[in-house]
Amino acid sequence: MKHFNTLTASLALALGATTAMAQEKVMVGEPSWPGAKIMSRVIGQVIETRLGGEVGYAPGANAVIFAAMDGGRGDIDVHPDVWLPNQSSFTDEYVDQKGTVGLSDGSYEGRAGICVPTYMVEDHNIKSIYDLATPMAQELFDSDGDGMGEVWVGASGWASTNTFKVRVRDYGIETFLTPTTEDETVFYSRLKDQIDQEKGAAFYCYAPHYVHALYDVTILEEPEHDPATYKMVQPDQDADWYNQSHVSTGEPVKTVTVAHSKSLDQRNPAAASFLSSINMDAAQLSGLTYEVVVKGREIDEVVAEWIDANADTVDGWLGLKTN
Repeated sequence: MKHFNTLTASLALALGATTAMAQEKVMVGEPSWPGAKIMSRVIGQVIETRLGGEVGYAPGANAVIFAAMDGGRGDIDVHPDVWLPNQSSFTDEYVDQKGTVGLSDGSYEGRAGICVPTYMVEDHNIKSIYDLATPMAQELFDSDGDGMGEVWVGASGWASTNTFKVRVRDYGIETFLTPTTEDETVFYSRLKDQIDQEKGAAFYCYAPHYVHALYDVTILEEPEHDPATYKMVQPDQDADWYNQSHVSTGEPVKTVTVAHSKSLDQRNPAAASFLSSINMDAAQLSGLTYEVVVKGREIDEVVAEWIDANADTVDGWLGLKTN
């Protein structure tokens, strides 16, 4: 009987330890763009409400989040919105070479380009990316009166920002428009004023994003993507990345996925399984960004409503249904 009690106690301790390990806190990275922030909360709320886990959020740029996932110490465990091939330098290193980071099987489709308000197309015949490389564009898109137009190429820390800096150079646009890299929130505040006054505005845009629901904008035409004229080297690959890169072709269609530290396979297997299966619809994510950014609703409230209304989708992520 003594041996039985000892065995029972040992099993109880083992099960308790396993449960504690399975419920280790998950730190979700929170990049700066709206879609990523919303995806971080979708992930966090599912772990909390459906898996009974504990979640924290950690703002950070791509390089910081991937390095933390590689470390596997729980500083940051998840990147909620990995755009490929934009961030392929990170996935090449941490997913393919080191094997310390895993990607979800599910993904959504993303698109990117340079947008202008549609009135610039209709009133000034700005239809193509090449129409920005003209003296007329230099005047139309000059918002500060310094004699040069401006084109917003994204926020600092985005891999896409580097790509669009190169693109603006290689299309000959920077001769007429200065590329700017202010924070997205700051830029969109300025964009509202420009559109309200029907002034010229050229800017990096992508979908899913609330801007397409908020304003009537047009993505400028570009040559169809050709890998032969699209060579992008990121700063983490070569300090001379800008001079080593050449981009004079349209963007490829993006695949957007979720990444997680493989250390979660041991530290929180339930969360790791969920993160491997998560999938998101681009149109629904655009709708969520519109509710949060444009309508000004609380992000956690919007996400909670979406999870309640899409229980079947969440069940699929958790392996509770097969279709």
